[in-house]
Amino acid sequence: MNLPEFPVCRPRRLRQSPALRRLVAETHLAVSQLVLPLFVRPGRRLRRPVAAMPGVFQLSPDELVGEAAAAHALGVPAILLFGIPDKKDAAASGAMAKNGIVQQAVRLIKKELPSLLVITDVCLCEYMEHGHCGVVRAGKVLNDSTLKLLAQTALSHAEAGADIVAPSDMMDGRVAAIRAALDAHDFQDTPIMSYAAKFASAFYGPFREAAESAPRFGDRRSYQMDAANAREALRETALDIREGADIVMVKPALAYLDVIHMVKSEFGFPTAAYAVSGEYAMIKAAAAAGWMDERAATLESLLALRRAGADILITYAARDAAKWLKG
Repeated sequence: MNLPEFPVCRPRRLRQSPALRRLVAETHLAVSQLVLPLFVRPGRRLRRPVAAMPGVFQLSPDELVGEAAAAHALGVPAILLFGIPDKKDAAASGAMAKNGIVQQAVRLIKKELPSLLVITDVCLCEYMEHGHCGVVRAGKVLNDSTLKLLAQTALSHAEAGADIVAPSDMMDGRVAAIRAALDAHDFQDTPIMSYAAKFASAFYGPFREAAESAPRFGDRRSYQMDAANAREALRETALDIREGADIVMVKPALAYLDVIHMVKSEFGFPTAAYAVSGEYAMIKAAAAAGWMDERAATLESLLALRRAGADILITYAARDAAKWLKG
């Protein structure tokens, strides 16, 4: 790049006022890009705080509607729904039950808030008694035996009224299995948002408290990605796109900006970034200690995701971010 030099070139000229800085900004944050994750469990008038995530609650369906309505009133267009059942078993039967907690919640939200997009997390860990994301035999998570259960779960969410289904399990072939099940039951228009590059991360710790989904043995490194690998994320994403994914996701977000950029640059598909529980909790904790400005840090981190190439920002701070952006 052949540019004039100082004093002809003075980059500070375009930084002299807020209006001028906004005029030349290369990246923009908007409320319309935000998705709020929410946790629902059976009960009424239940708001159970998650200690590791200040401001986040396990909610009964009636409380969930209120939380979703408040976010939607601020312009947040979508929620990502996680279910916590009363009972777990070795077949994740609650995940695909017609009257399961997610299915109940979806029907209620679509009745009360029809313009709110409802994205459902499709996984089995919250419903399995062992806490893993698939069928387990002899201590091993079985890939192919899990696909049918995931497809049945996604189909049950679509039948309840989910606008988008989002498989997060990282089983090989699960997007194809879900697409086939949806298409076979006249849900050809239901999009799949695939957790295409989901890494085995230390940043998930608070989520496992919120979703009550910690594995009872071992870990998830045999199916979630190794943090050392970026090119593998492109292979995973390519496979999911070929199998029918409409939106692809990178999770976690802030520690994987390079992966977000690579995925968006390589495929050009709508790309979501999930600012996970550990990222949210770190900012909250630092702000509570007076070490960081919560508003500035949250918006800066979301802006970084946009700058890397993310189109969709999944964040537990969606309501606060919406208020700040509107303000």
